[in-house]
Amino acid sequence: MKFSKRAEKISPFYVMEVAKAAQQLSQEVAHGPEPMIFLNIGEPDYTAPAQVQSAAQESIASGRTQYTNALGLEPLRQAISDWYRSRFGIQVPAQRIVVTAGASAALQLACLALINPGDEILMPDPSYPCNRHFVSAAEGVAQLIPTGAAERYQLSAEHVATHWGAQTRGVLLASPSNPTGTSIDPSELRRIHEVVQSKGGITIVDEIYLGLSYDEVFGQSALAISDDIISINSFSKYFNMTGWRLGWMVVPEAMVPVVERLAQNLFICASTVAQHAALACFSPDSIVEFERRRAEFKARRDYFLPALRELGFGIDVMPDGAFYAWADCTPLCAKLGVQDSWEFAYALMERAHLAITPGRDFGTADTARYVRFSTANSMEQLQEAVRRMQRLFA
Repeated sequence: MKFSKRAEKISPFYVMEVAKAAQQLSQEVAHGPEPMIFLNIGEPDYTAPAQVQSAAQESIASGRTQYTNALGLEPLRQAISDWYRSRFGIQVPAQRIVVTAGASAALQLACLALINPGDEILMPDPSYPCNRHFVSAAEGVAQLIPTGAAERYQLSAEHVATHWGAQTRGVLLASPSNPTGTSIDPSELRRIHEVVQSKGGITIVDEIYLGLSYDEVFGQSALAISDDIISINSFSKYFNMTGWRLGWMVVPEAMVPVVERLAQNLFICASTVAQHAALACFSPDSIVEFERRRAEFKARRDYFLPALRELGFGIDVMPDGAFYAWADCTPLCAKLGVQDSWEFAYALMERAHLAITPGRDFGTADTARYVRFSTANSMEQLQEAVRRMQRLFA
């Protein structure tokens, strides 16, 4: 069977390849003294709160399961708009909000609406691999620009101006970022957008971890800068609804009918049950619970990152959001007799029953040095992971 060139250009998602190996080994050691600890997948260990689950059950019981408008339930779009006002102090009209089948569908819609074959999109290296694959699926070209600790692993206005070429269409950023957990300073993001605007380009910002910001300096939406910015968001991370596959995008008003037309044809609509359930996310009790969980994620970060440094990992920048640690494992590879982060991750999996993610997925520059830890697990599991690594590296 002959496959499309588009499909052939998409690399494997190595995060999931490592996860499969970890799951297989976990079955073998499940009843032993050290069952597998999973610090590899960016999925909160919390589930949707009881109110959200009850809303889903009520939706099913009452028969409210038919297709919705392709743009999403009007009450949900308004609830998201109200959340922007109460959480971030910004006015985002409901008519600019499009509810999607997860942030993945939002990114796909944005890329299909804006990218022509051969268009180049500037992105930081390291960055989340699926984002650049959405660009490739739209027959664009993701141009990865190496970044370091000095830039918080994010693009700068200078980067964008220097690398903008004849085929460049815009930028795709993430703030906070996966895998680094770092955000773009709002003043720098404003300068980036000014450069993009001067070139007639587009600015897309993945903000799916914005709700899990721990620093007021960085915890601001890009939508405060300009109505021209396209923001991608999700119910998966802050709202703990990963498997419900529900997200949203905020787009310029002129872009709404274009996205609607694409969504009608590609998805019809996001899950109706998930949309009704998500309405309960914005109740006062639910917000209190989400904020309690956000504080717990921060406490995990504040324990785990110093512990990693004490073990010998290099962590140049303290993440200000999400639940990741982007750690240089080079000093520890020699202790385990391995060459790079890929072998290091498998060594931890096999010798300490600890699953983490090697850097291979996240870019081209120096990724053989880095691993990504996810702290989206309980404090007890993180403490046990540290004990196992202490013993392994001793």
